[in-house]
Amino acid sequence: MPEKKHRIERDAVGEVEIPVDALTGIHAARAVENFDIAGRPVRTELLRAFGHVKLACAITNRDLGFIPGKTFEALEQACRELIDGELARHIEIDALQGGAGTSTNMAVNELIANRALQIHGAKPGDYHIIHPNDTVNLHQSTNDTFPTALKVAALFALGKLENALTSLVQAFQEKEREFADVVKVGRTQLRDAALTTLGREMGAYAEAFGRDRWRVFKSTERLKTVNLGGTAIGTGLGAPRKFIFAAVDNLRKSTKLPLARAENLFEATQNNDSFVEVSGILTACAASMMKISGDLRLLSSGPEAGLGEIKLPPLQAGSSIMPGKFNPVVPEAATQAAIAVAANHSAITHAVANGNLELNPFLPLVADKLLESIALLERAAAALAGKCVAGIEADEKRCAEHVDSSTALLTALVETIGYGKAAEIAETAARSGRTVKQTAIEDGFIDAEAFDALTTPENVNKLGGNTLRSPEK
Repeated sequence: MPEKKHRIERDAVGEVEIPVDALTGIHAARAVENFDIAGRPVRTELLRAFGHVKLACAITNRDLGFIPGKTFEALEQACRELIDGELARHIEIDALQGGAGTSTNMAVNELIANRALQIHGAKPGDYHIIHPNDTVNLHQSTNDTFPTALKVAALFALGKLENALTSLVQAFQEKEREFADVVKVGRTQLRDAALTTLGREMGAYAEAFGRDRWRVFKSTERLKTVNLGGTAIGTGLGAPRKFIFAAVDNLRKSTKLPLARAENLFEATQNNDSFVEVSGILTACAASMMKISGDLRLLSSGPEAGLGEIKLPPLQAGSSIMPGKFNPVVPEAATQAAIAVAANHSAITHAVANGNLELNPFLPLVADKLLESIALLERAAAALAGKCVAGIEADEKRCAEHVDSSTALLTALVETIGYGKAAEIAETAARSGRTVKQTAIEDGFIDAEAFDALTTPENVNKLGGNTLRSPEK
């Protein structure tokens, strides 16, 4: 007798043939057939977080006597395999799906049930032993498990982003120390303005990303409250009261995340503005990344025909037709990541705003874009730190040349020689072709010793006036 290649599964729509050894079932099969919008599957991070949610619920149902010990053991192993990333490849559902994430939840239920059946010594599809809905999804709904899994996934991902930003801050802080004595021209509106140091410039970048790291850390407060136990619309329909109170406690123990059950499960199921808030914080980080990446490109521009005040690591040939050209590829890639995060914020905002009444059907889009934004920023920050900032070199000669020839140098002299004489130096230098420094010293406006004293790193960085004159009595 030939071996069976398919099993038959049934739902309210009809029957579907499923490969006999498949770890997903009819719900996953219909979702694969119905949705091909994004062209990529649900993010692995979300599926692994679902493993935590299902494990916490299984533990709670075991403790309450709804799941027997042997069945629980099989479920636990299956959940842990999903958490560890071993099973996620079996779910090929498109990231953008209708149904508020029901396809993902049901596919996870099928995956855990069928893998648990194998562990139990049975065959996939033997749902009279372990059932996707009646066992794995017991006392749950998509409407509480999906947003909870999203928050778990986001919290794990935010931790990684925070670490990446910490490394980026440290990389800039190292350059702050390294370039502390490199005096350069500071610019406003892309025009020469006043003297500063390259170290101070790098220190400002470190502080900006440090602020982003703090925001990311604090944003976890917005995601720690979950609606698990609320089931369909937050009333706990179909779930025992003891389950509602215990499920989140078990999820907190499983994930080691600071999770708490929402006091108002109905409201927490209905509204998802916390995702918009966190996305806004990510967008602020993206703004810093875009601005600073642009600065690094500008400061390294040329190098001969641009600013050329810093040198970025030459990572790859920059042109198929221009020999010797090296492009600032990492800042450019980071800029694109930042643009994508800003675009994702718009999508998340619209998806959350378009929820209706007691449920938001567009959480699959929120999940896809929020987790993508976090991952983009994490990888971009890591690339900037390791492949760009750590290898930055200062072109001290170029910085000095810019200082000597720029009218920005005169701002260091104004309080000592007066604005009128400083303006005269600028005009004379432009007319004679000499540098500002040469003109100031050679024409007797200030002696070399005083000039050098006013343009030391300490003087250009100090807070307040920069003068050698004593106040009038």
